[in-house]
Amino acid sequence: MSTIMTAQRVAELTAIYRDGLLNDVMPFWIRHSVDREHGGYMFALDRDGTLIDTDKGVWQQGRFAWMLAALYNTVEPRAEWLDLSRHGIDFLRRHCFDSDGRMFFQVTRDGKPLRKRRYIFSETFAIMAYAAYAQATDDDELRQEAIDLFRLVTRYLTTPGLLPPKVNPEVRPMKGLAVPMILIITAQILRAAGGDPALCDEWIDRCIAEIERDFMKPEFKAVLETVGPKGEFLDHFDGRMLNPGHAIEAAWFIMDEAEHRGRDARLLALGTTILDWMWEWGWDKEYGGMLYFRDVKRLPVQEYWQDMKFWWPHNEAIIATLLAYQLTGNEKYAQWHAQVHDWTYRHFPDPEYGEWYGYLHRDGRMSVALKGNMWKAGFHVPRMQWKCWQILQAMQAGQ
Repeated sequence: MSTIMTAQRVAELTAIYRDGLLNDVMPFWIRHSVDREHGGYMFALDRDGTLIDTDKGVWQQGRFAWMLAALYNTVEPRAEWLDLSRHGIDFLRRHCFDSDGRMFFQVTRDGKPLRKRRYIFSETFAIMAYAAYAQATDDDELRQEAIDLFRLVTRYLTTPGLLPPKVNPEVRPMKGLAVPMILIITAQILRAAGGDPALCDEWIDRCIAEIERDFMKPEFKAVLETVGPKGEFLDHFDGRMLNPGHAIEAAWFIMDEAEHRGRDARLLALGTTILDWMWEWGWDKEYGGMLYFRDVKRLPVQEYWQDMKFWWPHNEAIIATLLAYQLTGNEKYAQWHAQVHDWTYRHFPDPEYGEWYGYLHRDGRMSVALKGNMWKAGFHVPRMQWKCWQILQAMQAGQ
């Protein structure tokens, strides 16, 4: 028996994650963010849930629609969850696609396009939502739309010139960790919903291999955010930057794939190596919590929020450390989980109005009281609570 992850601790954590999910976080978003007039969801909320902006982020429409359908599929078949998931999906289908089949990034409350970015993340979150809803309802049309959208995403990513580059590729060609990372989880969710398993496995393998080959740097014991096309180290601000929470998120996606494949030893070692490296880079040994950015050469970081404590890297670290402990039994991961869980729950949850703050100063003081914006919504916190509840249930069942 673990000296940290005792049966009592497992029971306590289960209650924290389960009750926080079902009695606090999901009710907060359902109560305050569902747009009954125009469809979809509005997430720009003040501390008490008051709406402070009506524009809609397209990422967040897909993310919350996925979360609702995932709860329906795995927790209990609540009609409210399924109906509200469809509420977001219908808004996506009606308003969030451009004429080229790609999606916008931000729209007005009634669905008029405001911004379209060169990234493919609006599409990946829509795929997740469509797939999870199709899994819940056996909706073949929506499942096929998810598959077709996945094929469109991969075509854009593999066809030179279709996506405009961020930086002049003739001078400095580069690529980011975000794309292979997001494609892993997107393909996993699509596969679970009955999407083409060969296609999904092919892209999961391809993306994991790309992360291992091009982004993991043993000489630094770090996972870079940006590299050259073949993994070249770019000795500039972007090329030196580490985002520990982002890499740790990739780590648990890879560990999840290891579990899916019968606890594949190579994939498990890969995922835990990423976690090991990036925990050492990310954990703030002075104040506790996860730092946002680091420089791989320990030089000053350009972004001014580099030492702030954002909600989502803590969510990802909580998941990754708990999953690593479940899959390996290594006491180190139980210790790390206790560290990040305890720090996070001391600082981020709002005991008065519910849900969590998103942005803290390095020492844990609140920076801004808002609960939602274009980036923070009903996704990272409830996904963490849901995923950790699942992991703990598996631990209790002796799996």
